[in-house]
Amino acid sequence: MTTSQQLEIILSSGRSGTGPATWGQQAIWDAVSRLTPADAPRYNITASAPLDPGLPVPVVLGALEGLLRLHDSLHTRLVRDDRGRLRQIVDPTGRLTVHTRHCDGDGADVAKVGAALHDELAALPFDCAEQWPIRVGLVETGGLARHMALVLSHTALDGAGMGLLVTDLSELAQGGSVESISTLRGSQQPLEEAEFQNSARGLRRDVNARAHVVRKLRLGPPRLFPTVPDDEPEPFPNAVLSSPALLRAVEPVAAGHRASSSSVLLAAVAVMTSRLSGSPDALLQVVVNNRFLPGLASAVSVVAGDGLFHLPAADGEFGDAVRRTHAASIATYRHAYYDKRLLDEEIARLTAEHGPLADRSCIFNDTRDLLPPALAEPEAAGGSDSGADAATGTGAGATGTTLTWPVEFAPRPGLTYALDALQTPDALQLAMTADSSVLPRSAMERFLYGVEALILDEARALAASTP
Repeated sequence: MTTSQQLEIILSSGRSGTGPATWGQQAIWDAVSRLTPADAPRYNITASAPLDPGLPVPVVLGALEGLLRLHDSLHTRLVRDDRGRLRQIVDPTGRLTVHTRHCDGDGADVAKVGAALHDELAALPFDCAEQWPIRVGLVETGGLARHMALVLSHTALDGAGMGLLVTDLSELAQGGSVESISTLRGSQQPLEEAEFQNSARGLRRDVNARAHVVRKLRLGPPRLFPTVPDDEPEPFPNAVLSSPALLRAVEPVAAGHRASSSSVLLAAVAVMTSRLSGSPDALLQVVVNNRFLPGLASAVSVVAGDGLFHLPAADGEFGDAVRRTHAASIATYRHAYYDKRLLDEEIARLTAEHGPLADRSCIFNDTRDLLPPALAEPEAAGGSDSGADAATGTGAGATGTTLTWPVEFAPRPGLTYALDALQTPDALQLAMTADSSVLPRSAMERFLYGVEALILDEARALAASTP
């Protein structure tokens, strides 16, 4: 038997203030505002995990109240001012509803109820002007919280921010205090980040970063894949390749070429982009979490940005591509922190004056390190699952590799494909969403299996050459 109730957490002494939105808040707000209410929830950042063997409900509620006091982004609203500019308002007081389901069943029943509660909360958009950007769901049995779902607006944080948030929540639930966590890690709040961005130093960083992106846009090809006119766009399919072999191969290839594992994946994606498009160059927008920048290491806010990565002669020898990718990506990461609205305005002006700049329609995002730990087990990894039924595809993958098609998304103008790298305990996953008029399902299969083959072949070659 399952019953529902709503609990409340009261914030009575949080920080307060108002100021301009950060670059990250503005960029995500702009992106979500262009979507329909039905499509907007796909930008939500979520996590769902069992709490084994369970935590007393008052302990969890207390930890959540401490989390609100630690991170201003959780009680911040975004509104337009009289001049149409987006501003952030940090509320010092308020109430957070905790959606609770009581379940009398065993672990399997709790997991089922928890997954359904997560999906219910994740399917709703946020009204950023009126609501705090966080929803919480608990499944309770015998006074113990056995499952938790967290759903946040992307305007409040990014994937890395979710990992940091759950780490802090875990520590609070284990008896840590707001004061000790704040002293140990610190956390630049969004108002402080906005203050830096509007300072002389922040404005110089913005100008230099945008200038770097524009230089890359002048060098890259104006179009990678041929444009196919489509008066009635079809939904964009989503393919997920899950490969245990790829999980084992990435690190040896990275070590063999003194590169990062992200560079290995990025190089393989660049090579397959070149092969399937017929362009000698690859140009990718790479999502960079930016927490290597001063003051942002522990920031629970939205600080990820798009870096533009250009790899000439992408379809050469793969080991060489890995080494060149690693070198070129450093500049990409350094220049991924800027005011996206100003960059878009500059690109529109240059396009009107000189014609199209380089293609920005292919996106890569390495999310492998962003999975948050389970709340009651600080050392374990946990996160949200789609829960969607998927049919196994076919292809020339390694033993144990599967290709599934879990969902379709509404068409997204200006996107050729978006590819995310994810990690489970047993496999490395490549999740690809693409415009099927440009990359039909057969081409998506070829792309994903091609990324896997490049890395596995290189791992075998390196192993064979080792004395």
